[in-house]
Amino acid sequence: QAQLVESGGGLVQAGGSLRLSCTASGRSFNSYPMGWFRQAPGKEREWVAAINWSGGTTHYTDSVKGRFTISRDNAKDTMYLQMNSLKPEDTAIYYCAVLVDGTQWGHWGQGTQVTVSS
Repeated sequence: QAQLVESGGGLVQAGGSLRLSCTASGRSFNSYPMGWFRQAPGKEREWVAAINWSGGTTHYTDSVKGRFTISRDNAKDTMYLQMNSLKPEDTAIYYCAVLVDGTQWGHWGQGTQVTVSS
């Protein structure tokens, strides 16, 4: 069964950095756009960043622009989220997903916890 597995989360001080990974297993998603989402305690899940199939086009939510970088390595079936200048408000569970039909996100991973201390 195809699935995505996130890793790389952890506890970091404000101003620090983390790199999240999202690896596909069971099948390849190299021809699909992919994205990162996050859900903070008591809040709805929000979209963070997206990348097209080749990695040539990226988009970010305003709150992370200039601090986060999304990328992918199709040879490794892996997508990344480099997070710099982290803030306490970035604390959340981070999920990756695939844009399976151009409009709907699917194949959600189990998430990885990111905690930023002040």
